[in-house]
Amino acid sequence: MIAPLRPGVRIPQANGPVIETERLLLRPWQGCDIAPYAAMLSDPGTARFITVDGKPVVDEMIGWRHAAVMAGHWVLHGVGMFVVEEKSSGKFAGRVGPWSPPGWPGFEVGWGIAREFRGKGYAVEAARASIDWAFATFDVDRIVHSIDRENTASQGVARRLGASKADEVELFGHLADVWVTSRATWRG
Repeated sequence: MIAPLRPGVRIPQANGPVIETERLLLRPWQGCDIAPYAAMLSDPGTARFITVDGKPVVDEMIGWRHAAVMAGHWVLHGVGMFVVEEKSSGKFAGRVGPWSPPGWPGFEVGWGIAREFRGKGYAVEAARASIDWAFATFDVDRIVHSIDRENTASQGVARRLGASKADEVELFGHLADVWVTSRATWRG
């Protein structure tokens, strides 16, 4: 935990865009997102496809590091995955948005929704808003979605977005399919 600030002192916060959809807010990361993100990654089914080693997050420090990577992508590149917040409850529902670390197979919009929020269409809703924003903001003709071959739920999201499987890549020691959303065919 960060030490309390002295009276009258304010530390500037990194700002980013906020995107509002019918049911969701896509917003920058905050300290309050660390615990729910770590909880999301503690689920073995979620961690299998999201964490680098495919293993669930088992302690506070590892959870903090995962959240710091997400927030740090924004600081280093001016863009990154948004926190997905459910508007009706104000709860952390996942993370969705641009992702392009060194060596990645392209400019990606990826998604990860916490187990308790799945089955509501949040991944598609948030990814659609992120793709709209990315095409409006960046000079890219295609957006990729790197999806583990066994992740049938994410493959379904990609299909609902109109993406098509275009290639394969090795990520973190196993094969993933690279799905592509093309600017030319994007219907938002």
